Amino acid sequence: MSEREPTDLPADELSGQIELRVGAYAIVHDERGVLLAHWQDHDRGGWTLPGGGMEPGEHPEATVVREVREETGYLVRVDGILGVGSILISGADRLTGPGRDLQGLRIVYRCTIIGGALEVEQNGSTDDVGWFALDEIARLDRVALIDEGLAFAGITLPDPMIDPTWK
Repeated sequence: MSEREPTDLPADELSGQIELRVGAYAIVHDERGVLLAHWQDHDRGGWTLPGGGMEPGEHPEATVVREVREETGYLVRVDGILGVGSILISGADRLTGPGRDLQGLRIVYRCTIIGGALEVEQNGSTDDVGWFALDEIARLDRVALIDEGLAFAGITLPDPMIDPTWK
């Protein structure tokens, strides 16, 4: 992932035209690897960090704890904030169908498992969950949030162009 300078959008021009969604996501990394969730929505899907959108009035730390539990079966402790990212999605590319443009504000936390057991969410947007080594992650069909979150955590994925031993 390339480094980008933060940019401001012309808020006066976008007021009322862009929807804002705030989400909280977890980097859970231990001797098993990195915990990831697979989301599927109709014909789109990919591996991502466990987490999701905030409910009205919910604190972001409560969001990440709730979402990790729902998507993976694990109860986590929030150890600290790693970073905040932002993504713009055009209305034409919205999963819910054409609509307003969306800005996703993504808060990424470092979390540690304190209970529960690995379990795939039932009747949700997550259809798989698992632990992955860094070289496995580099080969996954994944969303950019994984790379952004790992970068926030100071974790680098192997690059096959640089590391000739990577397969």
